[in-house]
Amino acid sequence: MANLDDLYREIILDHYRNPRNRGELATPPAHRVEGFNPLCGDEITVYLKVNNGVLEDIKIAGHGCSISQSSSSLMSAAVKGKALSDVRAVIDTFKQLMTVHESSLENESEQAPIDLRALGELAALQGVVKFPVRIKCATLAWNTLTQGLDEI
Repeated sequence: MANLDDLYREIILDHYRNPRNRGELATPPAHRVEGFNPLCGDEITVYLKVNNGVLEDIKIAGHGCSISQSSSSLMSAAVKGKALSDVRAVIDTFKQLMTVHESSLENESEQAPIDLRALGELAALQGVVKFPVRIKCATLAWNTLTQGLDEI
């Protein structure tokens, strides 16, 4: 398990050091939405370009801790170019991953299993649930993306 934890740590650090889809898109045609985590000061701006029901492009700007910044990078790579229905499915699965607490592990029958392989690199963030105060860091970009999709 230590090797898997090391791999996940490397994925998180890689996305923090080399963020994907960093920058801005011209508004309009892109939709711009901002998110803020008052607990730790993380700020994010998500730019979305949707065309014919597809998230054609996404860019992320902002600053924050390694968890929020790597999560936003991982998110942008996971949803870019997908149909909006698929984007929402990825969001739902990721949020489910972030809400699996140790207490729910006792009641696994109540929880639908999460296919970590289907999440790809996003599974690297599963360790965040061990630190409840960091969950808001990991979900900031995802909540901001959801808000942006709801506004479009």
